[in-house]
Amino acid sequence: MKAISKLAVLLSLGSFAPFAASAKTLEQTYLDSYHKVSGAPVPIAVVSPHVSSDYAGDRVEIEFTVDTTGKPSDFSVKSAPDTTLAEAVVDAVREWQFSPAIRNGKPAATKVCLPVVIVDGSEMGSRYAAD
Repeated sequence: MKAISKLAVLLSLGSFAPFAASAKTLEQTYLDSYHKVSGAPVPIAVVSPHVSSDYAGDRVEIEFTVDTTGKPSDFSVKSAPDTTLAEAVVDAVREWQFSPAIRNGKPAATKVCLPVVIVDGSEMGSRYAAD
């Protein structure tokens, strides 16, 4: 488990407003726009943290391991403006599901570094995006 894979995501604030039936959820937009990186776990189900608009623009960087079943564990907060935001981000990512990294044809546990930037939920077009 040497490699540390980086995933990047901008997460919106608070609860999501209801969308028209034909519109994608913000989580689905992230999943559709995710750029797969060789040897890295691929998110297949994501959950956004529910936080106050006071956190708009703040960044939290976490590390965790995605095990061979695609479940994230062993969380570590590398940077955050405060513990409340860090806990909200970790709680949300704890619910994510991944397709595990594959090495030598087999699923492999992989350490992941995930920078999370909270964006203002009123910016409809750019509320949730991935690099």
